[in-house]
Amino acid sequence: MRIAFIVQRYGTEILGGSEYHCRLIAERLAPKHQVEVLTTCASDYITWKNDYPEGSDRIRGVTVRRFANARTRDIDAFNRYSEWIFNTPHTRDDELEWLRQQGPWCPALIEYLERNHQQYDVLIFFTYLYAPTVLGVKIAPHKSILVPTAHDEPAIKLDIYRELFSAPAGLAYNTEVERRFLTTHFSIRAIEEETIGCGVDLPHAQTYPRDGSTPPRESEREADGPDDEASADESSPSYRPHLAQRGTIFRRRHRLHGPIALYGGRIDPGKGCEELIEYFSTYVQEGGDASLVLMGVKLMPLPEEPFIRFAGRLSDQERLQALEAATVVVVPSPYESLSLLALESFAVGTPILANARSEVLVDHCHKSNAGLYYADRDEFTECRCDPREIRADDRAVEGIGTARPVNLAPGD
Repeated sequence: MRIAFIVQRYGTEILGGSEYHCRLIAERLAPKHQVEVLTTCASDYITWKNDYPEGSDRIRGVTVRRFANARTRDIDAFNRYSEWIFNTPHTRDDELEWLRQQGPWCPALIEYLERNHQQYDVLIFFTYLYAPTVLGVKIAPHKSILVPTAHDEPAIKLDIYRELFSAPAGLAYNTEVERRFLTTHFSIRAIEEETIGCGVDLPHAQTYPRDGSTPPRESEREADGPDDEASADESSPSYRPHLAQRGTIFRRRHRLHGPIALYGGRIDPGKGCEELIEYFSTYVQEGGDASLVLMGVKLMPLPEEPFIRFAGRLSDQERLQALEAATVVVVPSPYESLSLLALESFAVGTPILANARSEVLVDHCHKSNAGLYYADRDEFTECRCDPREIRADDRAVEGIGTARPVNLAPGD
């Protein structure tokens, strides 16, 4: 089968949830099918400027065709236009102008799809929001599958999306919460609908008690350099048992001590990070003793506080070590259709602290019994995590709903 994925950005360095989700599925289908990804030359979703060269590329066994965007985004002008269109009566042409201003605006991608869609058996579109999906689904709706990654937000109320959700032959939802939301608010005419979600396949994933009593995996003995004690084999005279504890490598590398609240992904106000920092600062001012560690791409300034640590972009292996080292993983975004960060946390046995404004995250917490959620600053500061009262399963968690309970201590 020849399959085309259409997505706004693509690459191993792209941290967006829908883009990462698309890449995971494309890479897993590639060994058995002819898979191509049709995408833009952008790596930055703020401006959509053309960072990658135009043309074909090969990434982890997947053919990627990139097309140059015709314009960049003026984020301030777009925000002003969004404020107007969300609050003022307007026409369909106004909504199409909003779609152009939002970006990515890539006529070359749409033209390629119009000329070549017959050579693909299936077209899979990721994310309802952007122009490549809105315009692309219309080309061959009878063989188009939409992975909406949708949630309740102002943009989804525009009429252009009512047209979009009624068009494709298939809809692949991330969660039952997303499915209920879309089927309640839109006329879904798809021939096939399924809640698919996404698996999490972390390298050498294996959970074990936080006291370090289980022997370490080989990856835990990796170190910064050949002279590091942790690089030694158990049989080596230089091996130290205390380095076998879960997350030790990450803690040593970043000089972290005590409880850790970890966030991973785009460090962006739109992902709830500004509010997270404000709430965590209040927690510290009220006597909380923990570090807030932020891993990912920094898209906003960070305050220079001793309790805030910016870990930057990490390799897959170090990301795993960070998730294991964390006392709790914070998922502060109010807008989630799945949250791979939450699933990765569950997979290594680390509980989450989630934004209660996201119904998906609240549902994850209920089904997994592996997290708490907060609706405001007071609830956030009350969710103090005592690492002595958190336990992880002694086997890998294979998705939400299978984790053993964890106890997070509210207050002291």
